[in-house]
Amino acid sequence: MSQLETAMGMATAVFDKYAKTEDNTQTLTKAELKTLLEKELPNFLSTGKDKDAIDKAFRNLDENGDFQVDFKEFVIFVAALTCCCHKYFEQKAAK
Repeated sequence: MSQLETAMGMATAVFDKYAKTEDNTQTLTKAELKTLLEKELPNFLSTGKDKDAIDKAFRNLDENGDFQVDFKEFVIFVAALTCCCHKYFEQKAAK
């Protein structure tokens, strides 16, 4: 498998791992999203200064307003975060 295929498989596996902890296995609840972020992206919430960070992240990710984060919404988040990281490291390398 190529690196990109592996990365795609891993993103799918991570979503599935956390989406399967409550009733609907096709979406993330706010609690499931919180657990996913704490375990898989610990530096994303590491500052701890914003106690509403999970609520804000959930509202932003829940694009269709159904109080769940589906796989498409999750992938958009991962892609946007990856773009931000790429830009950050490009700028850092240019200095």
